[in-house]
Order: sequence, then structure tokens, then C-alpha cells
Amino acid sequence: MTPHLPTPTIGTDASGPDLANRVRRTAAALTSNWVFLALVILVLAFSVQAGATFFNVDNFRNILFNASGTMLLAVGTAYLIIGGQLDLSVGSVLVFSQVIAAKVIVAVSGSATDGYPNAGAAIALGLVVAVAVGAAWGLFNGILVTRLKIPSFIITLGTLGMGLGLAQVITKGTDVTGLPPQMVTSIGMRQVLGLPLPVWIAGIIAVVAGLILARTQFGRYTYAIGSNPEGARRSGIKVTRHQIVLFTFMGALAGLAGVLDVARFTTSAVSGHSADNLVAIAAVIIGGASLFGGRGTVFGTAVGVMIPAVLNNGLVIVNVQPFWQTVAIGAILIIAVAVDDIKRRKQLRAS
Repeated sequence: MTPHLPTPTIGTDASGPDLANRVRRTAAALTSNWVFLALVILVLAFSVQAGATFFNVDNFRNILFNASGTMLLAVGTAYLIIGGQLDLSVGSVLVFSQVIAAKVIVAVSGSATDGYPNAGAAIALGLVVAVAVGAAWGLFNGILVTRLKIPSFIITLGTLGMGLGLAQVITKGTDVTGLPPQMVTSIGMRQVLGLPLPVWIAGIIAVVAGLILARTQFGRYTYAIGSNPEGARRSGIKVTRHQIVLFTFMGALAGLAGVLDVARFTTSAVSGHSADNLVAIAAVIIGGASLFGGRGTVFGTAVGVMIPAVLNNGLVIVNVQPFWQTVAIGAILIIAVAVDDIKRRKQLRAS
């Protein structure tokens, strides 16, 4: 049988792909993603409607700033959903972590009358504590899910109440205040190359997480477990350990998001994150991940995060009640799930 030989492409350098072809392929990949197109259309629509009030550098910087916390939560949620799991407790883990971190910072930083003499050490310790506490919650979730063999959405629905309840017990239902203002100047509002530091933190973590998911064995294992956990186990993948790591990673990112939130506002927000889990899940699903696991990307998730961020900002600028954002995101989420279901059925029929 004569082997099929690829037809040479005229004008393409044999030593590597032609730059123009690579650019065209990249553009085609982006435009084939309807979610990315939706984001572009949304930006253009608000730019036409509001003009320079919306389309300016300061406003885009503000959009990125407001989306940075959600980005961290969504990255962790993407890993979990791709791995076939779900965490409804991320908002409560965020709140509990930031409450503990805020308490530690207040205790270590010193008094306001003395100018918070230990502010630097307190802030550094608070960052470590927040991430560690969040990771511990994630580890707890992962152990419960894998050992009890109970669906993750049920386990994390329970720990959602536990985390928020414990935070309220510790604070007696009030927010932690009295944090050193150095948190704002050194982290919360600090500008690096024209962008707030939290934006850089969220962006770097998203890029690294995306590369790990797409280019490493850990990422391949995550997809394999989400697609077929039993098949992954039979192929030698330590499924239980991997799932626990995914939950721990999710918790650590929730803790980081919590302390960055404190750094921005110099107070905890015990009752301000009740919808964080739904926003993060919506971003991941809107970004193209499958609720059934095994499919999704961090890039798609990032686009899914930016859609509600742009929508909320634009609605405020054009004087539309921001409550309509919830309606729009709900509609987009339903469409995204419907599209995913249609694709899945086509794949099943084709196989």
C-alpha cells in the first residue's frame, strides 16, 4: 500500500511553520470560539454606546482589577470541573481564609498609634496564612469527597455552610477592621507597569496554570480523570491523590483571592462573597468547559471571567441597572450548557 505523503505547501519554509500561516491559524482558532467573539462584540457594543467613557485605558484597567479575584477562583474551578469535580464552597473558603488572615495581621502589625510598626511582617504572614488555610479547606474537601465516595457538590455544599458559619462565629457576624493601611499601598492598590498588583498576580497564575494544564503530565492526567476516572485508574494514574491535589489547589487560590480582597479594602467581607461559587462556575462553563469533565481550557475560562466583568462595567456606564447582569449571565450560561450538550450528543452519535 502506498503511504500517503503530505502535499507540500507553496511558499512555506520547510524548516518550520510560516509566520503568516501561524498567525492565520491563531486567528482562526480564536474566532472559532464563539465565547471570544461574544466578548469582542460586547466590548464593541459598549464602545459604540458609551464612547470614550467606556473605551479608555483607565476603564479597562478597572475591569481587569475587578475581575482579578474571580480569575483566581475560576482557574481553580476550571481544574476541578475538567477533572470531573465541583466545589460549591469556594466563596466560604475565601471568607474564612481572609478572616483568619485579617485576624493574624491585626494581631501582629501593632497598634495604629505607633504606626503599625510590624506591618511588613504581618502582611507577609497574613498572605502565607490565607493560602495555607484555604489549602487546608481544599484538602479537607478532597479527602471527604474521595474517602466517603459522596458527590463533590453535596460535600462542598456542606462545607460551604461550615466555612461561612465558622467565619461568622469567629467575627461574631462583623467584618474584621483595623488592618494596616500599608496593605493597600504595598499590595491592594500598588501599580506595577501600569496595572494593579492583584491583576499581575491573577494573570501570572492563570498563564502558568494554563501551561501546566496544556503541556504537562499533570494536565493530561486531569483531562483523563475527568473523561474516564475508572479508565484512568486502570492505566496507572493515582486518581484519588490527583483529585485531592485539585481540591487543595482550589482552596489555596480561594485563600489567595481572600487576602487580596482584604488588601484592597482593608477589611474582611463576611457577607460579600455568597455568589462567588456560581460566578466562578459560570465563567468556566461559559468558557467552554464541559460539566461532564474532560474538556476545557484556562484561556476559555479567562474569557468566561471577562464577559461578566465587561458586562457589569458597561451596564453601569450606560446607566442600566447592574442587576440585569445576573439575568444576562444566566442566559449565557444556559446557552453554553445547551451548546455543550449538543456537541456531546453529536460526538456520541459519531462514535
